[in-house]
Amino acid sequence: MRVRTVVLGTIVVAAAVGAGLYQTGHLPSALLALGSETAKAEAAPAGAPPPTPVPVAPVLKRSLPVYLEYSARTESIAAISLQAKVAGYIQSQPATDGSDVKAGDLLYKIDPRDFQTALDQANAQLQRDQSNIDYLRSNFDRGSELTRNGWLNKDTFDQRESNLKQAQATLASDQAAQRQAELNLGYTEIRAPFAGRLGRNQAPIGTLISVGGGALNTLVQLDPIYVTFNPSEAELTKIRAAKAAGKVAVDVLLPGETEATHKGELTFLDNSVDNQTGTILARATVGNGDFGLLPGQYVRVRVHLAPQPDALMVPQVAVAASQFGRYVYVVSKDNRAEQRLVTLGSTDGALVAIDKGLAEGDRVITGNLQKIFFPGMPVQPLPDQQQQAKAGS
Repeated sequence: MRVRTVVLGTIVVAAAVGAGLYQTGHLPSALLALGSETAKAEAAPAGAPPPTPVPVAPVLKRSLPVYLEYSARTESIAAISLQAKVAGYIQSQPATDGSDVKAGDLLYKIDPRDFQTALDQANAQLQRDQSNIDYLRSNFDRGSELTRNGWLNKDTFDQRESNLKQAQATLASDQAAQRQAELNLGYTEIRAPFAGRLGRNQAPIGTLISVGGGALNTLVQLDPIYVTFNPSEAELTKIRAAKAAGKVAVDVLLPGETEATHKGELTFLDNSVDNQTGTILARATVGNGDFGLLPGQYVRVRVHLAPQPDALMVPQVAVAASQFGRYVYVVSKDNRAEQRLVTLGSTDGALVAIDKGLAEGDRVITGNLQKIFFPGMPVQPLPDQQQQAKAGS
């Protein structure tokens, strides 16, 4: 009880002293300053964070190329095995393995000496029989004059005529033998029937080859090249409609490519649908001047259909996903992030079409999406110059 009485008395005395100092105007300056700061803190509202800077892009209205994409395989338009038409020893191979050749280039040469000798014999036989037929024709002409004058009997004249005709037949046979000898000599040079690329040699120099024996090499055409793919029968109607309107362009993309480096045209649709797969064989003819495509490669093809006019396009980086679906943030008139659910269409490079959810003139946020914590959050759209500068850096 005594302790409580002392404490209570101390508090009463302190209060009385403070009251006296206040009434006399002698309150310490430190206490006055502390009270002033406390009052200001209670009167000022809590400070709001600054708006989040965000890059924006306008919704673009443009014609959107519409295409169907497939996995495909390349095929050579022409691929042949090189075989000899005559027997003999391989004398040379002017075109090396794997080289690119033009039509008419010499690929292999067979020893021509035997065939040159045969041609010389045929030429000599032809000259001999030509001389003989000249004598027989002159003899026939004289016999004809003598027969009209009665100096030569009919049987002798007929014999002269028969000899001439036999000589003419022999001369025709000699001419055919000469042409055959020339052909055989020409067959000793194996030339490229079309431009293409050689494969691996199967007959080294000095090899004795026979007619109809094994292949010496292979030659494939690379430019242009076929690309085959299999559209479904549901997509066949769209492709036929595009083909009826004109040429159907086809882009070919190698693995890892995002932009087509080879372009061609749809040139073939099969005449029946596979009843097991429900697909049809289609083929495009593609220019391959750089020989970047080889037969047997797996590629992707884009078959271009009629373009979609007035499509609304936004950058793909502006699209995010949630449990409710795809959405984008649009900058409202009062510079707040407004969430819009959207329906996506086809893509075109870095852009994607928005079929539903946006209007022309909207500004979509293309960056700092992770800093937008809730719809309606204040944002600061970056000017176009700043956005381009950030993209360039």
